[in-house]
Amino acid sequence: MAHQARSLLLLPIIVLGFSVLGGVYGSGVQAAIEEPDLDDSGNGADALGFTKFYALVEQNFATPLDPDRAIYAGAIPGMDATLDPHTTFFDPKAYRTFLDEQKGHYFGVGMEVGPRNDKTVVLAPFPGSPAYNVGLRPGDVLITINGKSTNNLTTDEIADLLKGPRGSPVKIVVSREGAPDFLSFTVVREEINRKSVPDGFFVGQGIAYIKVSGFEDDTSRGLEDNLKRLGQDKLEGLILDLRGNPGGLLDEAVDVAGAFLQKGVTVVSAYGRDYPKKTYTVRGGTRGREYPMVVLVNEYSASAAEIVSGALQDHDRAWIMGGTTFGKGLVQTVYPLSAGTAIALTTAHFYTPSGRLIQRDYSHESFYDYYNHKDGITRNANDVKMTDSGRTVYGGGGITPDEEYKTPPLDPLEAQLYRSSLFNFTRWYFSKHSSRLPAGWMPDQPVIESLRDYLLDNNIDFKDTDFMVDQDWIKRQLTKEMYIYAFDVDASDQIYAKTDPEVKKAMDSMPKAAALVENARKVMAKRRQ
Repeated sequence: MAHQARSLLLLPIIVLGFSVLGGVYGSGVQAAIEEPDLDDSGNGADALGFTKFYALVEQNFATPLDPDRAIYAGAIPGMDATLDPHTTFFDPKAYRTFLDEQKGHYFGVGMEVGPRNDKTVVLAPFPGSPAYNVGLRPGDVLITINGKSTNNLTTDEIADLLKGPRGSPVKIVVSREGAPDFLSFTVVREEINRKSVPDGFFVGQGIAYIKVSGFEDDTSRGLEDNLKRLGQDKLEGLILDLRGNPGGLLDEAVDVAGAFLQKGVTVVSAYGRDYPKKTYTVRGGTRGREYPMVVLVNEYSASAAEIVSGALQDHDRAWIMGGTTFGKGLVQTVYPLSAGTAIALTTAHFYTPSGRLIQRDYSHESFYDYYNHKDGITRNANDVKMTDSGRTVYGGGGITPDEEYKTPPLDPLEAQLYRSSLFNFTRWYFSKHSSRLPAGWMPDQPVIESLRDYLLDNNIDFKDTDFMVDQDWIKRQLTKEMYIYAFDVDASDQIYAKTDPEVKKAMDSMPKAAALVENARKVMAKRRQ
């Protein structure tokens, strides 16, 4: 048994920083874990105690013991739950998913599915995907997949049925609003690549907008392609949107930050108890481009997104706007185990260029409260640092923006519409109207009145005054939903960004970003004299 317990841990793979929200992955090789010395003292005694306990259970438990379940669903997850919020055990399925996400692609039909009205429905086929090309549309209710009923299946189980080997067919039967019978589609699975950097566009005179949804192996290349296409040598300003970005590959974060910083400057450092300090610096550099930048962040911007926003703030390269970021400054090493499992073990912290530790304190709260920001995030007054130009910044609780922007909370009507009513209305509306909409379309008053009548017909309780007060919000959200159906999810995201009040506020703050860059340039020039 001692040999069996030790053999669970094999050689670790790449050094990764994995976030519960998405992760930070970095390159490098970590030394193998040393096997415990099994004697009657210290850690060896603890390991021996576990093996004795396991042997006792295996020999005497009332029913035959399933070793995989006991170890991989019991002992290891139980232990990692006592360590920190980001140490994570991967069962074989989770580990395969993790590796797929690291690559940024998989083989399937290419659509997002989710629950609506106790059914699993198509939320958005990806543009140009097999699902989109055969005619599957948002709102289609999934009935069977290759003859298997979707009743009582979870969304994850249904998503697994849709994945499969490249070139293999999958038969999908759906019900569609307004269709007299079920619709059947045969979709050939292909490699699905979702851009982590969708096509950027201009939101004002010379001001471009680029969103980075995650940090995958194509992110820095996607950013570079966008900047070239938009003509970065002539940009008068850039809005870089990192809101809701959960993280990703560390090397990609370094290269994204490096697209806006000078060659050789520090982007991030990482070190721990048995993790030698490593400093990541800019490899390419901006080659003198200093157009003003506003970076948008919120409480769901985590890990690699915090590396980028922290580096740009510390070097006075960008004006940070929004809400305080998640505060994930822990680095994980992923060690593969036997039976196709792995564990992401926290081995280090990462620090911004000024030396800030941005990891939130989790020692006095539950992991649930930590994940859900129920701690009332405060910056660490004892972790005070300076940016390149001498501005004061703080560690201890994420990246604090230079300019706070609070999104108003949803009122009861908005919450109801957001959950499902706008989605259901769109499905109903296009069952009675053509789904062809002109470019730049926005809902007019007859469409808004149709929505109001639909809500009343479906017994949605609301006040007329609330409906009037929420008109601007309703038009924006309804446009987003209807563009997914009439065009695709990328067109929807673009029209939503162009009407986003925070994006408009970022445009108004571009002079602050310009002043920040100019002041930093003067300060640094004076120091060099």
